[in-house]
Amino acid sequence: MVGGPRTCTGLTDRGYEQVRRVATRLAAEHRERPFTVFHAGPRLRLRQTAEIISQALQLPFITDERLDGPIHGAADGKPWFDVKTAADGGPHAHPDEPWADGSDTWNGYLERACRLLKELIAQHDGDRVLIAAHGETVIAAHTLLLGIPLGSPAGFGVSHGSLTRWQRHRNRLDQRRWLLDRHNDTEHFATPITTSGAGL
Repeated sequence: MVGGPRTCTGLTDRGYEQVRRVATRLAAEHRERPFTVFHAGPRLRLRQTAEIISQALQLPFITDERLDGPIHGAADGKPWFDVKTAADGGPHAHPDEPWADGSDTWNGYLERACRLLKELIAQHDGDRVLIAAHGETVIAAHTLLLGIPLGSPAGFGVSHGSLTRWQRHRNRLDQRRWLLDRHNDTEHFATPITTSGAGL
């Protein structure tokens, strides 16, 4: 289902289990190298995700409207299968065309998201930032920091509950560049997920 802001129903039981595993892993990392600020997108499932992680890390989170995902328009709440069939493909298939009445275009979303991520990066220069966001936000970050042209035919897979990490590297000549340290890391799901909480 297209879970836009109007119809997002929050995390499923499986989603809660995934987030608990993410939180356990991040808490261990936080003890070694603390995060200094935590942002989360405004949709219900992201706020629920942030609440679980925030409790595990004892780090308050900021609900950040800049981290909302794409605008889905009339597709909000409909099955993705139907939306993609009607639009002759998903958002990436025709990146300069809306995928439903009132929706973003894919390139339009990326342009907006990249601009807002640049603002967030500038706001927290020098901080260790943790973000709970949509998969599309991960793709926007890669687009921005790798300098990928809008409309590129290639993309990135992003699994639910995965971790992606970027580092701002400074070399001995005081030159700085972004390094993609990990992408779509799901090591914390190495054992099968059940909705009963077994295996934690």
